[in-house]
Amino acid sequence: MSLTGGKLIQKYVRQLDASPGVYRMLDAQARVLYVGKARNLKARVSNYARPTGHSSRITRMISETSQMMFLTTKTETEALLLEQNLIKQLKPRYNVLLRDDKSFPNILVTTEHEFPQIKKHRGAKKEKGAYYGPFASAGAVNKSLNQLQRVFQLRNCSDAMFETRTRPCLQYQIKRCSGPCVGRISTRDYRTSVKDAQRFLSGKSTEIQESLASQMAQASEAMEFERAAALRDRIRAMTQVQTNQGINPRTVSEADVIALHIEGGQACVQVFFIRANQNWGNRDFYPRISADHSHAEVLEAFVGQFYSSKEAPRQLILSHDIENADLVSAALSEATGRKVELIYPQRGEKFELVSGALRNAKESLALRMSETATQAKLLRGIAEAFDLDDAPKRIEVFDNSHIQGAHAVGAMIVSGPDGFVKNQYRKFNIRGDDLTPGDDFGMMKEVMTRRFTRLIKEDPERTSESWPDLLLIDGGAGQVSAVAEILETLGVEDVPMVGVAKGVDRDHGKEEFYIPGRSVFALQRNDPVLYFVQRMRDEAHRFAIGTHRAKRTKAISANPLDEIAGIGASRKRALLAHFGSAKAVARANLADLKAVDGISAAMAEKIYDFFHEKG
Repeated sequence: MSLTGGKLIQKYVRQLDASPGVYRMLDAQARVLYVGKARNLKARVSNYARPTGHSSRITRMISETSQMMFLTTKTETEALLLEQNLIKQLKPRYNVLLRDDKSFPNILVTTEHEFPQIKKHRGAKKEKGAYYGPFASAGAVNKSLNQLQRVFQLRNCSDAMFETRTRPCLQYQIKRCSGPCVGRISTRDYRTSVKDAQRFLSGKSTEIQESLASQMAQASEAMEFERAAALRDRIRAMTQVQTNQGINPRTVSEADVIALHIEGGQACVQVFFIRANQNWGNRDFYPRISADHSHAEVLEAFVGQFYSSKEAPRQLILSHDIENADLVSAALSEATGRKVELIYPQRGEKFELVSGALRNAKESLALRMSETATQAKLLRGIAEAFDLDDAPKRIEVFDNSHIQGAHAVGAMIVSGPDGFVKNQYRKFNIRGDDLTPGDDFGMMKEVMTRRFTRLIKEDPERTSESWPDLLLIDGGAGQVSAVAEILETLGVEDVPMVGVAKGVDRDHGKEEFYIPGRSVFALQRNDPVLYFVQRMRDEAHRFAIGTHRAKRTKAISANPLDEIAGIGASRKRALLAHFGSAKAVARANLADLKAVDGISAAMAEKIYDFFHEKG
């Protein structure tokens, strides 16, 4: 009989030395239960071999341990970084786990164009330019961009659109752009506006206002009243921007304010982003914890995981002290290449900031707990209405969208105990060349085949939470039959499914439900479960429609010049400037193509052959 629990751990202890490193505890199915770090692996792991003195969580974890794995590191700082990466990758059951870890948007001021563009940017910073952020959300960025455009009137259009404009767009008419595309502002004056915008984003708004006030006075003295009025409007707009930003700290120029509230075995972390002495919004997070996790443990785990894929600011202002503050600071400083300071304030402006964030965390968690209780009740209602053994933890809802078969997409949304799980949404570009346009059954079959083929490949033993407990299909008996046929072919016969079809007059409240082996039925119009199903079905429809529109828009805006090898942005601009449109390029003869600046004879022949071969 193989050893487990404390006796097994004692066996491992005899093989370890005092090196720093990371350890993993695994169960009988080789699933990772816990990932931990240690300054001294032998001393740390020997604590688990003690028969007593553990919390109920740790006792359960030890009893389930059937195997351990170890990785030694040169330093404890390296062990901390490795630990957090492994936790994010493996998602162990007994660790504090940050579940929502999206990237945050920035504002980008491009530098590659004569008239720089200002725009929202998310993801890797590959494009050349100056980045400002992070902002808490896309909404926070959009609000800031709107305000900046009112004050500095920088363009937000793409380079391609800029090159093809012949008259000012609506943004110019409503005084959100200075019209550089049609020469309404000089290169020098536009560059000045760009520098002012960058200074504003760097926290130097007072200097800009003083400069604008001085320019306005000079314009008035020179009796340039129209220019003076324009400068006055910019000053007013800037004042309004600063007023709308809310609380802007005086003594904190760059920091993330991080506050944790724990209640009822649940946690909420509020993060406020302070950059350039300005509040750039806040986000709440709900890490997975156990009831016996301390504030210090949760906050340290959150900081480690949150900044494992993000650049930390110069200061982290925390609501609670953490045990390894020096170690975390060293790890973050090493990752960013500059000093990152962890602060646990007791008084002053920093204390006021973190106290405000803590109030937000408490209110957000209270609201979430209320919503979770309602959600749990609805999931129990779903189980009762559809004869499920238990309340479903993962509901997958499927819908298709197309126009007469064109640009067809399938969409999947996910709902569970915490509501909609948007990072689990999936879209499926319908590939079936043999499908008849508008064949909804065929499209649903393709979507379900791809979804469950991938599930079976990635998790055949169904050990993860990625397998659904219930499928909701937008459609009636035909759709349900098509899905059942696919699942039977794949050998998946124990996942319940329900078809949701509009009833009489396709009216909300008259939905009919189709379950294999049961007669069609409906729910009472005032049943909360009916509203819940409608909300999930409508969310799937919204996601499918949005995905379809994006695909259609991309197809409509596609330029055939992009398909020609060797045609980059500059040659594309030259061709469009010379001929006016891609259609005119396609109709051009070889001699005309050779006459375009930057187009060699060989390239002209390639372009000519491309369009004539396609035709």
